[in-house]
Amino acid sequence: MKQYQVSAAEKKFIGSHILVAVLALAVGSFFGPLQAFEHAGWDFYIYLKPFIKSYYQGLTVHGVLNALVWTTFFIMGFLTFNVIFGLKRPLKNIVLNKVGFWLMVVGVVAAAAPVLMNEATVLFTFYPPLKANPFFYLGLTLVVVGSWVEGWGLIITYLGWRKENPSERTPFVAFASLVTFVLWQICTLGVAVEILTMLLPWSLGLIEGVDPQLARTYFWFTGHPLVYFWLLPAYISWYAMLPKQAGNGKMFSDSLARLSFWMFLVLSTPIGIHHQYVDPGVPPVWKFLHSMFTFGVFFPSMMTAFTVVASLEHAGRKQGGKGALAWIGKLNWSDPAVASQLLAGILFFFGGIGGLANASYNVNLVLHNTAFIPGHFHLTVSTAVTLSFMGISYWLVPYLTGRKLWQPKWATIQAWTWFVGMIIFSNSMHVLGLLGAPRRVPLGLAPYVPAEWNSRLFQVGLGGAILFLSGAIYLVIMYMTATNKQRVESEVEVPIAEAMQDPALGPAWLDRWAPWVYAALGLIVLMYGPVLFDMIKNIALTSPGFRVW
Repeated sequence: MKQYQVSAAEKKFIGSHILVAVLALAVGSFFGPLQAFEHAGWDFYIYLKPFIKSYYQGLTVHGVLNALVWTTFFIMGFLTFNVIFGLKRPLKNIVLNKVGFWLMVVGVVAAAAPVLMNEATVLFTFYPPLKANPFFYLGLTLVVVGSWVEGWGLIITYLGWRKENPSERTPFVAFASLVTFVLWQICTLGVAVEILTMLLPWSLGLIEGVDPQLARTYFWFTGHPLVYFWLLPAYISWYAMLPKQAGNGKMFSDSLARLSFWMFLVLSTPIGIHHQYVDPGVPPVWKFLHSMFTFGVFFPSMMTAFTVVASLEHAGRKQGGKGALAWIGKLNWSDPAVASQLLAGILFFFGGIGGLANASYNVNLVLHNTAFIPGHFHLTVSTAVTLSFMGISYWLVPYLTGRKLWQPKWATIQAWTWFVGMIIFSNSMHVLGLLGAPRRVPLGLAPYVPAEWNSRLFQVGLGGAILFLSGAIYLVIMYMTATNKQRVESEVEVPIAEAMQDPALGPAWLDRWAPWVYAALGLIVLMYGPVLFDMIKNIALTSPGFRVW
């Protein structure tokens, strides 16, 4: 059966998101290895002056462009494609989606300019009382609002489909993409309130001070579900596309996949205070409750691991795999899209274990603000998410452009070098954290570094060098593919895996929005309402702004 044809205009629109994402990755990834090199004692920042004035400016560029811009634009493009292709219908109002996209682009320019001018060296968490140029906060606001507008465009498209198909199950890739958008719409309310009620007026001089504790609480209202906004698009690919690519396998359970996405929607937001265990202004009872619910969100993660591995096993056995584990070798490892996502999943397993340690109330006191945290972060966002997105782009960009993927073997090499580099880098960061090395510190300049750290710091630099090489290979492949004169012989097949059981036979309540959205909002009110009410009632806008760079 011939697959649904996405229009040329929509392909171009989706491709525009991928272009901005890759450009952000190109700039941001240049500074990532510089942080690693600095830890090893190789300070390259002295050669970048006067353009980049400090380690912390480079760290801000790396965090903002990689963690915020690369991910958000890629996700918006990928999920837009999923909704269009999944529902098999064009966008209801592409103008609305384009307005959202251009708001995001303007926002990126507005936020990036002061960062590159050293006027917003506040890291990607932008905690006050560190004070940035107003355009930084305004730009971030436009990115969020633009993404909301794009999300509204997709919801309108879905409602049009639902009106015409009232009794049909929503196709999984469209369903999961819409759940991800709704999660984003809800969770970004925290950072929107933080910026619009405090940080932007403060940076404009309309109010004299800020309340750092309240600002941190608003930030982590958004900050933790932001991780799932990053992860869920990768999960969509792992659930619904990777089994097909890995060996013509099927999705093990459509119902289990849908349930896991609903659980992520309900449980991802009301757990942010587990990032604030050492904050003195948060009552211990709320830290404990958020800790318990953090372990709750581990269950849909385990459901995902079970379902994805079962689907991959089905693919491997279809290719002749035998035994308990030998089927793994029968998966389509030569396909860079497959290798990237399989390797991302392997490292994410260890990232999940580290996440449980971070979520533990008492263990976190040992790990908090040590190098363990960025070590964990790079297994999750920088590998599970980024390496999966790289793998997705290896089929999505040829699909959107009609041009052949340039040098697939090099794309596979890129995936493996990222895997090896991240093992070396992240393992060393974890160990350094356990030894007490602080995070967000230019350790190469620190006079207090004990000798036992030195070998691990060198490994951080070595891992960073391999990651730099891998990132450069990826960027070359993307450029050469986008400009490749060789056209694909026929349209690239979109790798949608069928479910083993007809989704129409699954429970109808898994396709009903109201109970799950109400549950998510109700739990947020329950878990955040008393905390925010008390903080707002006792708000102290007394902290002046600091510029320490």
